[in-house]
Amino acid sequence: MNLDRDGRVPPTMHRLLRGELFMLGGFVVAAAVTIALVMPPAIDPAAAQWTQTSSGPLTAADRDLLIKVRQAGLWEMPVGEYAQTRAESQRVKEVGKLIMEEHMDLDLITRQTAKKLGVALPDEPNADQQSWMAQLAAESGPAFDKDFANLLRAAHGKVFTVVAGVRSGTRNSEIRKFAQEGINYVMRHMGYLESTGLVDHNQLPEPPTPSPAPPVALAVEKRRHTS
Repeated sequence: MNLDRDGRVPPTMHRLLRGELFMLGGFVVAAAVTIALVMPPAIDPAAAQWTQTSSGPLTAADRDLLIKVRQAGLWEMPVGEYAQTRAESQRVKEVGKLIMEEHMDLDLITRQTAKKLGVALPDEPNADQQSWMAQLAAESGPAFDKDFANLLRAAHGKVFTVVAGVRSGTRNSEIRKFAQEGINYVMRHMGYLESTGLVDHNQLPEPPTPSPAPPVALAVEKRRHTS
């Protein structure tokens, strides 16, 4: 760098340095803007799993509900038919027929709702359901009666929690209506199965442990008992 006789940077050099710094700053800003335009915006994982429909947002949980109800029917309809020839208990035969026929109706509702919302449905039960079907297909008499009642009752309990969870929080009006229908069917089927007198309730999953009461609620409860 050239200095004047007093060892200072000449004014012209100051101006050149300021110009270079200004240009460098401009390049940095331009590069940042270019990167911002080229890079795709960050996607919220939760938002990426839902789509907007005429009946409201459709979430992954909404789609999963349709799939699970469809698969429930795909194994419960055949085993309801098995009951007509393999069951010994007349009540098990009656329950099998009721569940088979009502799942035919529910399956139609499921397919119609899925078509409206553009949800692809499976054409076969899941691996667990296929194993239950194979088990019941190999049984007859009292063994069939017992396993039919308990396998189906446990399965209905699991799907009930899914249906109820979606019903309580879905933002989609079609899914809300479908979930309400599903709850009615599942509750009715649990009652049918329990009416056989063969359901072992001790083998069913226990209800979830309630969350601890907040301190304020505990204080109010304590005062109520001591007053």
